[in-house]
Amino acid sequence: MRALLSPESSSLYFTSINIVSRDPNPCRSRTSLYFLKRDGGCRLIRRKPRSTAVKAVLDSATIEELGLKESDMRNPAISSTYRRSMLPKPNQTVLEAQARICTGPTQTRPLSEEQAFKVLDTILRSVRGELKDEEQVSKAQIGAFFAGMTIRANSFPEETQWSEGERRAMNLFWPLLLRALPPDVIFIADPEGSIMGLGNSVGPQFIGNGTTEMRLVGALREILAGGHLGYEEVQGVLKDVLPLKFEDGKSTGVSESLLSAFLIGQRMNRETDRKLKAYCLAFDDELGPAPVADVSSLTHYGEPYDGNTRFFRSTLFVAAVRSCYGESSLLHGVEWMPPKGGVTEEQMLNFMGANTNLSLHQAKELIEDEEVGFAYISQHEARPSLYSLIGLREHIKKRPPLATTEKVQQFIRAKGKESIVAGFYHEGYEEPLLMLMKRRGVHSGLVVKGEEGALSMTTRLRSASTSKGFPVNYCSGFRSVGTETACKEDVSHQSFRLEVNAMDYDFEPTDTPRTDRSNIELGLAALHGQKGPAYDRIVLNAGIVDHLLGCDGAEDVTIALDRAREAIDSGKALKKLLNYIKVSHKLK
Repeated sequence: MRALLSPESSSLYFTSINIVSRDPNPCRSRTSLYFLKRDGGCRLIRRKPRSTAVKAVLDSATIEELGLKESDMRNPAISSTYRRSMLPKPNQTVLEAQARICTGPTQTRPLSEEQAFKVLDTILRSVRGELKDEEQVSKAQIGAFFAGMTIRANSFPEETQWSEGERRAMNLFWPLLLRALPPDVIFIADPEGSIMGLGNSVGPQFIGNGTTEMRLVGALREILAGGHLGYEEVQGVLKDVLPLKFEDGKSTGVSESLLSAFLIGQRMNRETDRKLKAYCLAFDDELGPAPVADVSSLTHYGEPYDGNTRFFRSTLFVAAVRSCYGESSLLHGVEWMPPKGGVTEEQMLNFMGANTNLSLHQAKELIEDEEVGFAYISQHEARPSLYSLIGLREHIKKRPPLATTEKVQQFIRAKGKESIVAGFYHEGYEEPLLMLMKRRGVHSGLVVKGEEGALSMTTRLRSASTSKGFPVNYCSGFRSVGTETACKEDVSHQSFRLEVNAMDYDFEPTDTPRTDRSNIELGLAALHGQKGPAYDRIVLNAGIVDHLLGCDGAEDVTIALDRAREAIDSGKALKKLLNYIKVSHKLK
């Protein structure tokens, strides 16, 4: 038996393959590393020789060919340096409280009396103007905090409603807050004038300023009561309020308090299919019809936009590998995104000197270019409206529904077959993600619980203590059956789910490389042929994904893995990545 997934049915099975996953004669360590910068520069980093030194070296001939110059750069291993300095930072006291209470009906952790007193006192002093700079509590934070409190009081189960300590603190502070808070926040905290017990009339009578806010307030009345909006209602609000416009760091459109309450409230009430569809499709037409690439196969990779903070992120290097045998890929994301603020593909490409300000049509050219075969598109180019929310998303703390739906985008279409691969972490999101993929009309879709909820499947041993939720390397997906196009209503799909055990394919168990050793060093070392954990993960993720998506030539999982290894060992994958860096600057 050669396949993980039988082409005749949805039955699943594994087989062992003789794959050599270690180099018996590893190259000697080198003492210096060349890296490229976004603006076309590079820097030579001197390091002392050591037995585990990474050998990811761009030689002088390559650097001269790319026309690079010596200059400084920021290491993606220190991803916090990519946060835009112009973004005001949230108040940490209130942010910690938001992390506890602005979450789901079963995950919420009520505040103690001491914690509640501290948070409400901080908010009161901030709105009175007694706190300055980073100590100030932003409007977005205040909106998210009180939205969380209101939804808990109105609709959460008893164990995650207000604690006695929270109630005592609110009874003490609310009369003072009522005199200090603006009307929009009073509405969020007590929309019907019934929660606080003082019979205030501000909440029931509040309608907002202007037609846009009036629509947002109407939607919020339903959300704050624990209700759900329909597809058209969600899309209508999003298109009304986005993109956010700022002057001197402050929104000039709708109230940030109201918008943050809207976003976090929909997350707390749980995302329905119609909500997720609305968020997923709302801005498909923002820049007009998607360009169509003249390729036979295109895979859209949906990594979590907030990056990795702990483990090696392999997708950029996997894309270079897959392009060697005609499997085109489109990666998308941002440079930096809360709440995690981790290492992203855009950071890595910037660091290596690639152009990450590509338009959709320029990315299409890279995908069609036989010397490249993959592309990265930044959200700030593809969806300016959604990109305008980054600052506000940091201040609401928890991930909004957009964190799920932005992974399932088709910024570019293909004349041939299309697939979508997306990562997830929390159980319950795998089916909504697959639903959105089918809604996109792709031929095949795959969700992967990789490390940190990203797409990188691992070769490390599964922890014996892991018992809650799906294990790392869990996969679920579908493939179109037959030759009909996936856009037809009567198309049938073959569904599957399985846990990939790398040891079944003769990969040796290894600990996952961490991000304090740069993703770039590890990835380039692997593409240079250095065997080890990063190399194994690139091979595993390229071959298994090819097989599960039903890619041509990957029916036999042995062949799928072997051709990924050959793409690296021949030097073709490294050449593709270097071509990407060079060609991305030549596009007009």
